[in-house]
Formats: sequence, structure tokens, C-alpha cells
Amino acid sequence: MAINFISDGWIKALQKELNESEAYRQAARNWEGDFYFYVTPGGPIKEQSIFYMDLWHGECRDAFLVTDESVRDPVFQMSAPLDVWKKVIAKKLDVVQGLLTRQIKLKGNMAMIMRNVKAAQELVACCTHIETEFPS
Repeated sequence: MAINFISDGWIKALQKELNESEAYRQAARNWEGDFYFYVTPGGPIKEQSIFYMDLWHGECRDAFLVTDESVRDPVFQMSAPLDVWKKVIAKKLDVVQGLLTRQIKLKGNMAMIMRNVKAAQELVACCTHIETEFPS
């Protein structure tokens, strides 16, 4: 059964996928940092949505749909409209390529992202395991 992308259920499903993935655990074993992932308004999205993820040495320690942006102060923030996130999740756009072409905006240390490209790719691979229903 498909899970609505803009939901706490979806980000919790991704947390489960990450924590069960040996490939992610190995690729992200040196990663330290948490994220806000912003889905910016556009197309069918009228209001911004934010996912929080606490990623630490190959484990996702926490993940939730943010209702109050002030609850965390993450090290990284990535933002893009829904159509870009859909391309990333469908593996039609590499997340690093999206950053380099500014389709995805980043606040945080780009050098750290570049040193951990495999971790980002494995995170996206875990996204593809979730049967996702996107807003239309």
C-alpha cells in the first residue's frame, strides 16, 4: 500500500529502511549530521513541508514530519520543489547533481556532502523501497 509522501508515515518508513540497510550503514559509517528536507510550494503543494532526519554513523536516530521549525536546529538544510524530490526518489536525478545544478538548495557544508556521496546515494536507494504516493 502506497504511503503519502508528505506525511510522518513516509519519513518513518524511510527511517526503518535506512536502519535495516547494511549498504547504508556501511556507506554512512562516518556521517554525522542532521537535516531538514524542505518540500517547497509549487505545483500541487500549496504550503511548505519539512522532514527532519538525525543521521549518525549509518543510523537514522530520529525522523519526523516537522510541524514547528524551531524544534531543531539541524546542521544541514536541503530544499526543492516536489517535482525535483520526485526525480531524486525515482533515481532520475542524482541528489549531488541536483545540488551542483542548484535544483536542490543546500545550507550547510557542501564539502562534507561531497566526501559522503555514497551515503547520499544509499539514502536515496532506501527511498526507492517505499511505495510512495505523491500529491497530484
